Amino acid sequence: MSTAPETAPVPASEEAQDEVIALCAELIRFDTSNPTSDERASAEWVVARLAEAGIDSELIESAPGRASVIARIAGRDAGRGALLVHGHLDVVPADASEWQVPPFSGEIRDGYLWGRGAIDMKDTVAVMLAAARHFARTGTKPSRDLVLAFLADEEAGGKFGAHWLVEHRPELFAGVTEAIGEGGGFSFAIDDTRRLYPIENAQRGMAWMELTATGRAGHGSSPNDENAVTDLAESLTRIGRETFPIRLIEPVRALLEEAARLYGVEFDEDDIDGSLARLGPVADFMQVVLRNSANPTMFAAGYQTNVIPGKATARVDGRFLPGHEQELIDTIDRLLLPSVGREWVNHDIAMETTFDGPLVDAMCAAVRAEDPDGHPVPYCNPGGTDAKAFTHLGIRCFGFKGLKLPHDLDYGRLFHGVDERVPLEGLRFGVRVMTRLWQSC
Repeated sequence: MSTAPETAPVPASEEAQDEVIALCAELIRFDTSNPTSDERASAEWVVARLAEAGIDSELIESAPGRASVIARIAGRDAGRGALLVHGHLDVVPADASEWQVPPFSGEIRDGYLWGRGAIDMKDTVAVMLAAARHFARTGTKPSRDLVLAFLADEEAGGKFGAHWLVEHRPELFAGVTEAIGEGGGFSFAIDDTRRLYPIENAQRGMAWMELTATGRAGHGSSPNDENAVTDLAESLTRIGRETFPIRLIEPVRALLEEAARLYGVEFDEDDIDGSLARLGPVADFMQVVLRNSANPTMFAAGYQTNVIPGKATARVDGRFLPGHEQELIDTIDRLLLPSVGREWVNHDIAMETTFDGPLVDAMCAAVRAEDPDGHPVPYCNPGGTDAKAFTHLGIRCFGFKGLKLPHDLDYGRLFHGVDERVPLEGLRFGVRVMTRLWQSC
């Protein structure tokens, strides 16, 4: 196998580190709320920013307004498999009345850039653009071919984005062997000076379901032992109260073991509760990926107070760890009353790959070079990303954004939350890390 010749890395320029802030602010100002808006205008803007640097790209619509952008940058070694770097242009909606600043203003305040998408994930899209423009301006080549994907519809499962492209335009990803996207590579403080950098090499699967209870319609004043509302409510209560057993998959075990080593405490898998008690905030951070989960989120029934309806429906957000999908399904079926049936709303795979190889080594090295007190570790993403689509092409997927955060910022609560914001220095850090990574991976 051929390998790219070793060259001294070209560090990210001050221009690239400065412009990433402006790029991110401009991206935030596009209201790409999904499903109430579309991505076309922001996609055209991405095409223009790439073209300014001499980078050709293709804008692709899967449906009117649902636009993605693909660009390919030639690397030093065309004989190696290409690296896909992907980010999404859409965001979840925001209620402006709940925010300190208008959510689509891209306002800079107190060392942060505020707005919907600031961390999910227009920050990373801006880093991708700033790094790509830096490479083009300086004539720097990545170690191998890069495919940059700026995608529609991730927040609704990728039907009009990643999944559509994989199904209808797979040639765009020809030669791609590995990918990085959202879901990892951010810092997590373990004490006043040291940080973990969880790098995603696993994801829980998605099992969104609609439950339908059928019963006997009747007058609201009459006894009714076949009340669809009652049966559905009881089933939902059972689901919502269920605690799934701990299933310690390898990425979770590895992160907990490394955290224990850094804290200087014992990690004993046979005493998982005691071990977690010794890990402080890390244990809280990891609770969501210790087990499967299922949470009722929506309920609809009836049309008149004095009428017992014959049907009631609800939605449940189910998530399962790699290797434990059937356990989730069997548990849900056990908890449902006989009158309640289920069908899938969105059913997608869990993912897991090993934490090894040149790309993993390069991600870890890029973090350590910019943050000597940083400790990269494997990680299981509790949610899902566009990586689920790309695995269908045989692409090995990781989550890595390269974001250093202040120790007092509760990063996890900002996802889909109020007052979403990203530190300006975190954006600059991301450009430096990504520039190193693209030259060494």
